[in-house]
Amino acid sequence: MGTKLAIVLGTRPEIIKLSPLLRACTESRLPHTVIHTGQHYTESLDAVFFDQLELREPDHHLAVGSGTHAEQTAEMMVGIEQVLLEEQPDVVLVQGDTNSVLAGTMATSKLEIDLGHVEAGLRSFDRTMPEETNRVIADHTAEYLFAPTPQSRTHLLEEGIDRDRIYVTGNTVVDAVDQNRELAAAKSTVLPDLDLEPGAFGLMTAHRAENVDDAERFAGILEGADRVATQFGIEIVYPIHPRAEEAIDTFGLEVPDGVRVIEPQDYLDFLVLQDEASVVLTDSGGIQEEACILGVPCVTLRDNTERPETVDVGANRLAGTDPDSILDRTLETVDDVGNWENPFGDGKATDRILEPLLETPVQEVAQ
Repeated sequence: MGTKLAIVLGTRPEIIKLSPLLRACTESRLPHTVIHTGQHYTESLDAVFFDQLELREPDHHLAVGSGTHAEQTAEMMVGIEQVLLEEQPDVVLVQGDTNSVLAGTMATSKLEIDLGHVEAGLRSFDRTMPEETNRVIADHTAEYLFAPTPQSRTHLLEEGIDRDRIYVTGNTVVDAVDQNRELAAAKSTVLPDLDLEPGAFGLMTAHRAENVDDAERFAGILEGADRVATQFGIEIVYPIHPRAEEAIDTFGLEVPDGVRVIEPQDYLDFLVLQDEASVVLTDSGGIQEEACILGVPCVTLRDNTERPETVDVGANRLAGTDPDSILDRTLETVDDVGNWENPFGDGKATDRILEPLLETPVQEVAQ
């Protein structure tokens, strides 16, 4: 137990997916320090968010905030390097594909510290996405690659990465959903607060730049969601991201009657909304995973996905942003509610990530 970890995070999805690992480190008294870059800094993401998930506060707040990709990443690199020089960890862990991951990767690579990449090997094969570049750089830099699925490991091997650096662990999102679902059931009152009945609404998220910064694509998403609402006799609940809300105003778009825009929800309330929705429409990779785990059909508002396992098992369908395609793909989901096997593991990914770091035997997910 002499290994000291530094865990770099900065966005809501990173905090969610790393929450089981943060809890395990705290409960086992494993020496670790948590570096919050502030990539998505808000009061709700910090004090309230960590409190809701019953996580201890980060040890270091860099409070970087917004900026261009280069400005944001460079400022985070400087701050992370200073903390690493002060803390002297043995291993730095990053999760996913954000600018925080890129900054943590680059800062660590210049020091005599090992890097572990949680959720390694995901590929959309779309290099126009900045996330794809970030995850590829992290994978080819890390000493420990924690691949969530056998398919992810295959991607890494095909890129020439040494198999001895790769561990198939399952995805920590399963651990997180299992743990946080219990917290949500105990704490959330979102359904009565919004006057919603279980299974009588759909849930939508749309926030990616390639969708909401493009007037035609965003209009297609809103029209497609309205057609789904009309076809199924439900309303589509849309917790709107500030970026999307601004785009609606900028482009002069009208939100259709079948789409109910609400304020962004905290994670536990959002988890309940996902769990009780009849269908999820999303452009988020993490929500594709969570819907799959929760047994809720998902329609992805993108032309590709770095979570192909969700499509392969029948939990998810790619629709793009054409309204007809969104409705058609949603109609295909009607008979498939929960009729698939979760491809992301058994909820023990956290243990499998910590085992090789602590130099104890590791048992991979069944192949």
